[in-house]
Amino acid sequence: MKKYTLIVALFPAIVFGKSIKDTDFGHAVVSKVTSIYDGDTFRVNIKGWPKIIGERVSIRVKGVDTPELKGQCEKEKQLARKAKQHTVSLLRSAKKIELRNIQRGKYFRILANVYVDGKSLTNSLIKAKLARPYHGGTRKGWCS
Repeated sequence: MKKYTLIVALFPAIVFGKSIKDTDFGHAVVSKVTSIYDGDTFRVNIKGWPKIIGERVSIRVKGVDTPELKGQCEKEKQLARKAKQHTVSLLRSAKKIELRNIQRGKYFRILANVYVDGKSLTNSLIKAKLARPYHGGTRKGWCS
């Protein structure tokens, strides 16, 4: 059994030359937003997915970094509250929320491009100056 599990886990790397983390798992439509943690992280239900992975699943918005609510300075905390409110406003009023180019991120979260009524949440946050582009690696601080 262990040998079979290892082969299944390594299949994407063996066949496609990339890790499971780099695999694109397509897209999904959110059936319900269950909670919003901050500007770039929230939880959803996805109808049609097994309950173990489709209920209250954590989503990390791809391509963006928002300030942290438990930030290093008051400026970061204030920006974080504004970013969260921006995301809350968009997600709670949405008719359709799509997760595109789904990948597995750190901490077993889903990493995806999030589209709210056809518009990119990443672009909306950046345009509102509540986030900056992020594609992995060390994040810059918000306090300077």
